[in-house]
Order: sequence, then C-alpha cells, then structure tokens
Amino acid sequence: MKMVHFDGFQFVDGGITAPKGFKAAGLHCGIRANKTKKDLGLLTTSTPVPTAAVYTQNKVKGAPITVTKAHLANGYAQAVVVNSGIANTCNADGIEKAEAMCQVAAQALDIRPDDMVVASTGVIGQPLPIEPVEAGMPGLVEALSVTGGGDFAEAIMTTDTVRKEVAVEFVLDGHRIRIGGCAKGSGMIHPNMATMLCFLTTDADITPDLLQLALKRVVDDTFNMVSVDGDTSTNDTCCIMASGEADNDPIIDQDEHFELFVNGLYVALMNLSRMIAADGEGATKLMECVVTGGESMEQAKIVAKSIICSSLMKAAIFGADANWGRALCAIGYAPVDVAVDRVEMSFSSEAGTVLVCQDGAGVEFSEERAKAVLSQDEVKILINLHSGESSAVAWGCDLTYDYVKINGDYRT
Repeated sequence: MKMVHFDGFQFVDGGITAPKGFKAAGLHCGIRANKTKKDLGLLTTSTPVPTAAVYTQNKVKGAPITVTKAHLANGYAQAVVVNSGIANTCNADGIEKAEAMCQVAAQALDIRPDDMVVASTGVIGQPLPIEPVEAGMPGLVEALSVTGGGDFAEAIMTTDTVRKEVAVEFVLDGHRIRIGGCAKGSGMIHPNMATMLCFLTTDADITPDLLQLALKRVVDDTFNMVSVDGDTSTNDTCCIMASGEADNDPIIDQDEHFELFVNGLYVALMNLSRMIAADGEGATKLMECVVTGGESMEQAKIVAKSIICSSLMKAAIFGADANWGRALCAIGYAPVDVAVDRVEMSFSSEAGTVLVCQDGAGVEFSEERAKAVLSQDEVKILINLHSGESSAVAWGCDLTYDYVKINGDYRT
C-alpha cells in the first residue's frame, strides 16, 4: 500500500533494524505446526537502553504483559523475545512460561533475564510449550543480524497476509535520527493502547521518561484510532527501545527536539496504523475517516472512530454502496454531543470526491460516480462538523465474507 509522506521525513529500508545499534532474527522453532511460518523472534542491543511500552486495557491480559511490566519498571531493556501461534493467555503456568522464555533468551545472549521484554500472540487458552523455544534459541541467536528485521517481522505474524514494517529518517540537532518498527495485527483489532503487537527502535538519545511520554502521545493519535472488528486483544503490547547511537544531544526536556522526535514517531506509527487497517482479516479496502470542524479533539476522535467501527458502514464500503446514512447514524450514537444539523459528508478516493450530505441532510449526487469512488482500494469518509477547529483521523477496513470464514476456523 502507499506510504503517507511528510516534509522533512524520509522513508528508508531496514524496518526495525534500520536505526543504529540493533540486530534481529526470526525463525520457525516448532510452536506453530506449519513449518513455513516463522514463530520465534529476537531483537537485541549491545547494552540495556531506555525502553518504553504501552499495553492492552483488556481486563484479561496475557502473562507476557505482567512479566514485561515488571522488567521495565526501571525504564531499561536490552532484548525482546516474542513468539507467535500461542498467546500464553489464561494459562495457569503463563507467568512461569513467560519468565522461562526470558531466561532461555537471556542465557543464550549472556544478559540479565530482567533486561528482557517478552511478548506472545496467537490462540488464547492454549498452553505454551517451552521446549521449542529452548531448541530454537541457539539458531535464533546465531542468526541475529542488522538485516534481520524482516525475519523478525514475519515471526510475529498470525493471520496477517503481509509484513508490516517502516523506517523513518530525519535530522535532529544536526544528526540523522532513525525510527524503525514492525507490527502485527489483522484481527481482534480495536486497541485501547496499541495494536496486537508492535516493536519500535530508534537511535535517538532520549530519556526513558520522555520516551514513554512520546510513545503514549503518538499511540493515542494512531494505533488507538484503528479498528478492524471491535475486539480488543488480551496481548496488545507496543514497545520502543532507544539505542542513543545517533549521538544527538540527549533529549531531556519537552522542547523543540522532543517535538520533532514525536513527529517522527507519528510518521512511523501512522503508516503502521494504515497497514494494520488495510490488512484487516478478509479486508479488500482501507477506510480512512477524516473529521474536521470539531469543537474539541475528543469530539473529533470519538466521531471518527464511531464511523469506522460501524459494521453497517464497513459492509457498505465493501459493496461500494454510498449508503451515507449509516455514517450519519454512527455519528448519532457516538457517545458525544454533535450538532447533527451542521454535519457535512463526502466520500473520496483516487477516483474523485462526491458530496453526499450537507447540513445533516442528503444532497443529490450521481450513484454511478459514487460507486466509482467507493470501488478503490483506499476510501476516505470526510466529515466536517462545522463546530470548531479540531480534527482527527481514524482507520478501518471493509467487512467481507472472508472475515467470518477466517474466524470461523481460526484454531484449525
């Protein structure tokens, strides 16, 4: 899919290992039955570095989240170990297995187990065997490379159909800074913090507290504005590590250098958000809802997300049906006050833009032209609330027959 570019920020190759100071690897160790699917990944730095993370708000949480939170209490980590295929959630021995994964990886890397971040994704309630992790770890460590980001990205995939990677470069304080990352997410996507799993790296020199602040701020405007199916995962984790090897003056205040770093992180996470929405289970189209004229940022965000979460609107987009009333309905039940009689709505894509609603009422438009607009791979729903200056963007996908097929036999 097309990347969204911003002035001053350049996309580069390499994904999670594009920033200086990181190596990664991924392979099949045997957790998943399909031997063509990588299921174990490792990301490392040479020393413990500032690390921040945000997690799911689901009351049911995967055991790896409990372990990672404890390990990141001091704001530092040196490596990430992650498996796909089994979520290690709702298991009596979950904490024990998550700690064991850290122990196995740390011993192979000759580092402290509490400097490990651990994550898992896959089927909930199925015990995680530690034996494949133990057997695969020597080969995984041997495969660590500055070009291993793609293999790591594959190792975290479940029903994803494509790798989701990004790397952004920009100049800060006269130094070239890079932010790289990869994410997995296709179903069970309705985050209250991030996507199912996302791992980020940067070579910027920044304090742990400011790294955490930057991550939370940007996640609120990106991953928290994505929905595929309305289901919030139990294992959502978004983690970022900062090697400091770009040699910039340390970012220690919320100054212009911090804001530039935040902007760079937004470029990375916004594009990953689009990738996740576009690769929703069974999806054929990316939906982007752009709300302007909001009386507050909160109002604009709530309206945007209400529209991209509407199953009826998602189905209409799948059928290229300009049933704009479904979007207006979603605005009406959104948990926020809206002056409905001021709402203006258009559909837009590479095929053009068509106005369908003004002042909360329908206007005449060509159904044929609207169908052409809605038949593109990327469709925008443009909403102007005409109530203020705030704006927000949310991303989703269409709802297709294949979504039910995929989730009807997910475990088999």
